[in-house]
Amino acid sequence: MDQERFFILFPPLFLVLLVLDYVQPSLAKESRAKKFQRQHMDPNTSTITASYCNEMMKRRNMTVGRCKLVNTFIHEPLHKVRAICFQENVRCKNGQSNCHQSSSKMRITDCRLKKGSKYPKCDYQTQQLQKSIIVACECVQYETVHFDGSV
Repeated sequence: MDQERFFILFPPLFLVLLVLDYVQPSLAKESRAKKFQRQHMDPNTSTITASYCNEMMKRRNMTVGRCKLVNTFIHEPLHKVRAICFQENVRCKNGQSNCHQSSSKMRITDCRLKKGSKYPKCDYQTQQLQKSIIVACECVQYETVHFDGSV
């Protein structure tokens, strides 16, 4: 009787495990828009210290397994950054045509890995700037998905 119950329950259980194995990784996958926000958005920052980049790069998981060479944090509300998707269209560094340049300067912090700094001790130079920024946008929902540079 126990063997009979096993053969009755095994196929549905196997199917559930198979589906969970397929669905679970996709649930954990970060969208391009969410990745952009994690890597580049810090709207509530009023004071930037010399250790800002070291702290933020670590906190935002950009020093896991390696030191990211360069990263820029944008200190503006997300709705202002998303609005760039409706501003001047410019060609991206990679040649694609979905980049847009902000019409006004924005508060940003550039983080650059210092010379001689090596993983796992990633040491960054922090530089506050006000520049126009260039972002790539996805047309579906006009989400910012990539920081392409500043001018």
